[in-house]
Amino acid sequence: MAEIPPTETLTSVEHQDSTDQPNPSVSPPPPSAEEINLPEKRKREVEPEPEPSADKAKHPLWKTSLCSYFRRSGELCSHGETCRYAHGEDELRPRPDNTWDPTSERAKKMAKTNDQDKAAEAGGIMMTEALEEDGEESSSGLSKCIVNLPMKWSSDNFRLFLNDQGIVFKSAKKKKGMIVGFVTFESEEQSKTAVEKLDGQTVGNNRTLKVSDVIQRPFEKSNKAALPVKPSPDNDDENDSVLPSDSASKARSARDAVTPLAHMSYSDQLEHKKNSLAQILKRLTRNARKACPNGISLPEWILKAREIGGLPCKLEGIIESPLVNGYRNKCEFSVGNSLQGKHTVGFLLGNFREGVTAVEEPVDCPNVSRIACKYAAIFQEFLQQSCLPIWNRLNNSGFWRQLTVREGRKPGQIDADNSEASISEVMLMVQVCTLGSDEGQVKEELHRLAQTFSAGSTAESPPLPLTTLVIQDHTGISNAAPSDAPLRYVFLHRGGDCGLEISDDVVEPRIHDHISNLRFSISPSAFFQVNTLAAERLYSLAGDWADLGPDTLLFDVCCGTGTIGLTLAHHVGMVVGIEMNASAVSDAERNAEANGIKNCRFVCGKAEDVIGSLMKEYLSLPEKQDENRDTSENNESEANSAEENINSVDGVVGAENSSVVVNHENGHAVSGCSKDEAKLEKDSTSQSSSNPMRQFKNVVAIVDPPRVGLHPTVIKVLRTQSRLRRLVYISCNPDSLVANAIELCTPSPDKSEKGNNKNNRGWRNMSAAGLARHRSKSMPESEPFKPVKAMAVDLFPHTPHCELVMLLER
Repeated sequence: MAEIPPTETLTSVEHQDSTDQPNPSVSPPPPSAEEINLPEKRKREVEPEPEPSADKAKHPLWKTSLCSYFRRSGELCSHGETCRYAHGEDELRPRPDNTWDPTSERAKKMAKTNDQDKAAEAGGIMMTEALEEDGEESSSGLSKCIVNLPMKWSSDNFRLFLNDQGIVFKSAKKKKGMIVGFVTFESEEQSKTAVEKLDGQTVGNNRTLKVSDVIQRPFEKSNKAALPVKPSPDNDDENDSVLPSDSASKARSARDAVTPLAHMSYSDQLEHKKNSLAQILKRLTRNARKACPNGISLPEWILKAREIGGLPCKLEGIIESPLVNGYRNKCEFSVGNSLQGKHTVGFLLGNFREGVTAVEEPVDCPNVSRIACKYAAIFQEFLQQSCLPIWNRLNNSGFWRQLTVREGRKPGQIDADNSEASISEVMLMVQVCTLGSDEGQVKEELHRLAQTFSAGSTAESPPLPLTTLVIQDHTGISNAAPSDAPLRYVFLHRGGDCGLEISDDVVEPRIHDHISNLRFSISPSAFFQVNTLAAERLYSLAGDWADLGPDTLLFDVCCGTGTIGLTLAHHVGMVVGIEMNASAVSDAERNAEANGIKNCRFVCGKAEDVIGSLMKEYLSLPEKQDENRDTSENNESEANSAEENINSVDGVVGAENSSVVVNHENGHAVSGCSKDEAKLEKDSTSQSSSNPMRQFKNVVAIVDPPRVGLHPTVIKVLRTQSRLRRLVYISCNPDSLVANAIELCTPSPDKSEKGNNKNNRGWRNMSAAGLARHRSKSMPESEPFKPVKAMAVDLFPHTPHCELVMLLER
């Protein structure tokens, strides 16, 4: 039995990851070989230690973090009072920078209070809409906005609360899922009394209420124009008089809301993102350590994490974007009211859940192109005279909702100083809600909109590119429409000076962009990376790390329009893409045909529904028994086996070869062949080295999931498919990557622990990483992956977001 290390060393090993910022001055030396071979340390019975010395007690980090064992079990660890970590909230001390351990209840309460204060401040000045029901209108000065109410409250709960407080009111309304409510009073006296009673009062779970005036604006009536109030020439301040007196100092701009890092130099932005990603990756190490089953040794990558600062693998750096300003090829502009009550096309100034509905123009946002801003301004000017109302987010009514501008670039080198010169195609998609609207009036208004866009594009010098205008009809609450939302009208530019004309064609409109000298067709709702030039570098990195070759079968999971698979198709033998968006799959097939690529197959369906059957179709083959046969003997065996398996539905050519068999002529797995075809196959091997029946020994997957990450079913299939040895994970949300990697990289338990926890309702309050740890306990027995290396790619300059690529192997 290995000798137990000294107590001080054990203390450091046990609490290696209990602090977010490691302190070199107190870190122990690297563990010895004997220590590394020990299983994860559990609670041990040891002799009581002497009281801590005065030197230890004076250490600046003494008792400033909670003990990791105490957090897990609620009991004292084996070091007792000598442990330099706190065993309870009472024992916890503030850190040298006057902050508290973020895992402590004290820190969580402080963070929650700060968030509530920010939400209250935001809601007090940025609510430009009110809940209107049954023809009621808010009277100026008699309507108040109550901020920081419990989200689960409805209007009935809100009214009951006001009655309990003795508040006399005319009407009270609140929407579930928001923290704001609206109250209308019949007199100034009622309003004043309510403000005195409610402002600053605590409700629910330590929520402090804030009362503020509702920003007045004309509310749209059905089929009537809602024009903003024009300022009087005699009083320039009339239009601003409805705002709170301190709004100018508190209001955020669209630049602050959309590009919060724009005030930093680009080099500082990259360093900031790299440091943030490093902290997120450390969570993977900590959570994977916790998720490891009892009685099973920690994986080597977790033990070696100490050598690289707690990271699960080396973070090799960050690849910068070739284009820093105006890089977005897709912009979604909300339709709403500004703080002054003007119909505006731009960006929301904050979170809708916190009651922020104000919209500001995007003119100062560095990530938006000049062309996109121009079209937003044209649409905004049109709305000022429209006879149809704009969308009201609080009562879910109105017509005009959103404008999406998609840009397509020409192939070739792009000048960073004049990137707009490369934009050759523009698709405009206007989202509306036709529910309850007169069809004739709608059609007339949309024709007028098409004329306005055509005239506005030609009025610019040089003229703005304009390819098509699409009208999307969406009746949902959120502007995030499903991919199959109907396209009611399509206007196409026929060329010349004829402008946009309505199209009767059934074909879905498309624009085109270029990546790695390939031309991609993009439909209105299809996913395509918003930064084309940076996407080229991203896909190149993924291909390099995947270690591709002619004998590689590549699974492109969540493939979108097929950009990853198609750009790497010439490096591999076969690509199988999976995508749930039918339009994107259609685009992918069209893109493969247009670029002359024949070794790709794209499957439409949710990854969790189809990946299991696809893996079984391609990879469930007999094991290879002899790799040293002579080439001629191997070819002979393949041909003979093909004759014997004429009617085989599995399409396996050769019972002695484990490689995947694929026909390159159509890009699909072979499902059988005739005797004549088998004979021809046998003859062709002696005449040509290029055999259409390919055999793949290397299986690789590249996944590029949405922000929520991979579905648990997809993770389980990838983890349990033993022939899949290499996985490249591309993530736009590093938190999701951490959660998925916990399940992919944690050892399987000897016996599934599923169902052992009698109370499983706690999952509702779990973090993504906590859920992943819980699910890993029921992972079927399989070899885990290990993180090898990671690299960031900056696809979103001026924002905190960044793509993260991680290579996983086993």
